[in-house]
Order: sequence, then C-alpha cells, then structure tokens
Amino acid sequence: MNLDEALAARRSCRSYDGRPVEREVLDPVLSAALRGPSAGNTWAIDLVVLDTPDDVAAYWDVTLPAERRASFPWPGLLRAPVIVLPVVDADAYVRRYGETDKAHAGLGAATDDWPVPYWWVDSGAAVMAMLLAATAAGLGSLLFGVFANEAAVRVHLDIPEDRRIVGAIALGWADTAQRGSISARRRRPPLDAIAHWGKW
Repeated sequence: MNLDEALAARRSCRSYDGRPVEREVLDPVLSAALRGPSAGNTWAIDLVVLDTPDDVAAYWDVTLPAERRASFPWPGLLRAPVIVLPVVDADAYVRRYGETDKAHAGLGAATDDWPVPYWWVDSGAAVMAMLLAATAAGLGSLLFGVFANEAAVRVHLDIPEDRRIVGAIALGWADTAQRGSISARRRRPPLDAIAHWGKW
C-alpha cells in the first residue's frame, strides 16, 4: 500500500474483533512515530503501550467504569487489543532550545515563550504517522481523547507529573460491523475551501 492508498483508506475504527496484534505487526506502527518532524530533533515523545488483556482492561476500568459501559455506544472499542498513549515532555523543548545552537530563537526559558507549542505539533505528526502505518499494516485505528481522565491515567500508569498525555490510540483488527459517530456526518471540505494561493 502506498501513501496515497493509506491516506484514502484510513478511517476511524470503533469496533475490533479482539484478536491480538503480533509484535512484528505492532512494532513498525510504533516506530512510525519516529518518522515525523521533531523541532530541534528534540524527540520528546514517549509511547505507553498497553498490549495485554489485563493492561487494556485496567485502562478501561480507569477511564470508563463498569456503571457507564451499559450506555457506551461503541462496545466494540473495548475489544481493541492495543491501546497506545503518546506522552509528550514540553519542558524538553525548552531545554533543547536553551542549548547553544538554538538559544538565538529565544525559546529556551519557558513554555510560555513558544508562540506555537511545537510539542503538540510534533506529537500530532507522530500520531498521524502511526495511524497511516496502522492502515498500511491492515489494522484498524482510532485516536480518541483522554480528557478529564488524564490525571487518573497518569497515576495509574506511573507517568511523570510533568508529562502530558496527547490522547489514546486504539489498534487492532477491525470488526466487520462499524458504527460511526455523529461527527462523521460532517464532510471534509474541498481543497478549494481551505487552500489560499498567494495570499488569504
């Protein structure tokens, strides 16, 4: 599958058949996170990989307690055999840009100095690379938010307090039946609606 085919085929998968994903399939998907850009070659993203039934079940126990599951509209999502949590270290960017070769940028004192927080830009690129690699490998994938559960997940997984969880990525073999979200009714805009040639 080439890049154009992976881009065309990528969809949010909310239901999985539960089969495990072998390491020889999973490792290249995770490695794709290192193929995106990284400002200053900071490489401040870590991946917390949950790939055992116990670890995945414990994640859902923290984020979706049993009393809420009966009304959860995507029960097939809970069958995803792998959950990946990309975790970013914003302070690493400040430290990197405080080094001699980057100090001229004036970004080496505090995260507030960054007009664009590149830790989010770079981690978003890393996530997209993983999603495309998953599609190319024949896997279903879904990026979803951790939101209000971030602190609880951080404690549960021993993630350092100074790190931020970008989101969660479900990976696995797609079930034949998929239920989309209401958001899926919103269509992608055409290129002409977003491309401004020469000026706005």
